[in-house]
Amino acid sequence: MTSLPRILLRKARTLAAQPAFVWLWLAPTWLLLGLSRATILVVPFRRLAPRIGVLTGVEPWIPLISEAQRVRAVQIARTVNTAARYTPWESNCFPQAVTARILLGLYRIPYALYFGLAKGPGHAETKAHAWVAAGPVRVTGGLSFPRFTVVGCFVAPPLARSWRPLGSGGAS
Repeated sequence: MTSLPRILLRKARTLAAQPAFVWLWLAPTWLLLGLSRATILVVPFRRLAPRIGVLTGVEPWIPLISEAQRVRAVQIARTVNTAARYTPWESNCFPQAVTARILLGLYRIPYALYFGLAKGPGHAETKAHAWVAAGPVRVTGGLSFPRFTVVGCFVAPPLARSWRPLGSGGAS
């Protein structure tokens, strides 16, 4: 068995190896995860949805981002993932997605927040999941597209201004 001091030393080394961005944002992200969780529990989804982004239907989007935005999105992903492991409350996919959306919005990085459903083993239960992508970066939620059917996609408001549904005189 591994001793507690050894575990703490290993965790301290891992934290020390993180970039400055993670150090700077770790505590605020931890708090944002708590606020996101509390908001999800208290505020009805119909009131929360407009704050998440603009609903574009069920078509999955992958927003294009610059190299600098890609690097920042990776840092945000690392920060949210790290902070979520140390919350005493449940920081599942939805609070992580909301927190990632807030941080991406602060840095004006285009994002898409997805909600998906999948049938469980034996089709007895349905699993729900939320995840965020920014360009090629899976900010939260891991490899979700192959496992979940997208039932809703929210995008950053600047992306939505350029969006037109198919058949309305322009490409989406």
